[in-house]
Amino acid sequence: MPQRETIRKVARARIPAMTRAERVAAAIAGDPVDRIPVCFWHHFQPHGSGRAMADETLRFFDEEFDLDIAKVMPDIPYPFPERSITEIDQWRLLEPISLTGRFTVQRVEAVRALRDELGFDTPIVMTVFSPLAQLMYFAKDRETFLNHLHEAPIVIHEGLVTMAENLREHLRDVVDAGADGIFFSIQGASASVMPLDDYREFGRPYDLMALQGASDGWLNILHVHGDRDLYFDRVLDYPVQVLSWSDRLAGPSLREARMLTNKCLMGGWHEFGPLSSGPAEAIRAEAEDAIAQTGGRKLILANGCSVPDDTDHRWLDAARGFAEALNVPS
Repeated sequence: MPQRETIRKVARARIPAMTRAERVAAAIAGDPVDRIPVCFWHHFQPHGSGRAMADETLRFFDEEFDLDIAKVMPDIPYPFPERSITEIDQWRLLEPISLTGRFTVQRVEAVRALRDELGFDTPIVMTVFSPLAQLMYFAKDRETFLNHLHEAPIVIHEGLVTMAENLREHLRDVVDAGADGIFFSIQGASASVMPLDDYREFGRPYDLMALQGASDGWLNILHVHGDRDLYFDRVLDYPVQVLSWSDRLAGPSLREARMLTNKCLMGGWHEFGPLSSGPAEAIRAEAEDAIAQTGGRKLILANGCSVPDDTDHRWLDAARGFAEALNVPS
């Protein structure tokens, strides 16, 4: 920690210091930054308490690593048993959820507690899975879900409508509680999961319906989840400010993505590479390469997806320290 503080003081003596929120907002706009904004994460599993989730988020993102975004993880699950649906008629068990129910109340409590602790200089985002992603978690396995999707598409559409409406209201509640936006993780937008026509029918419309709830957020991040064959170019028009994906695992590269979109890009570190297992110089090399690929503008340096929960924090500390010393364009 002392070494990181020394690096920070030297770096900020050259460029006027920004708050975390100013730094992230500048990156989104493509304006100069005092340093590249940085974020990384893993899961915490706080046993279902919004206050515990806030405490874990505060400890990790603020106190231990001084990261530029406080990302509330999806460790308070949606109130439906995962891997439970085996028969088509069971999809009709999906119902509207109450905004006074545990799922929403605990997540809103986490946001409010974080806002009270952090003030308005640190962006807060809530991680949310897309409607299609949630339904895939509810099925016994992916094969079961895809079979039901083709055998009874109307039933699946009904479930997706319910889920999208529930999430839309939940996102609105979260933003109203003080979140600056959401980290919206979509699954299925990959040729390795389903054909493009299926995603157009069962994914995209419900993604957009749910995202309506976050329309007042200024830091909405679309995470295109998957390890290969992403339909990346088919989601570039989603109403978000930032795009996140496993650029070093699934592609496209940051350089290729910059040719496709003017949105802010979030990535650069391989989640299963040096960031999770070292060595330190390889962590720095990936960070420098990310800046080289993007010119250092409209970039948030981050892992492509969650690092393993048991990642040695010395590698994360090294990554955070390097972020202070990286050269950025003026």
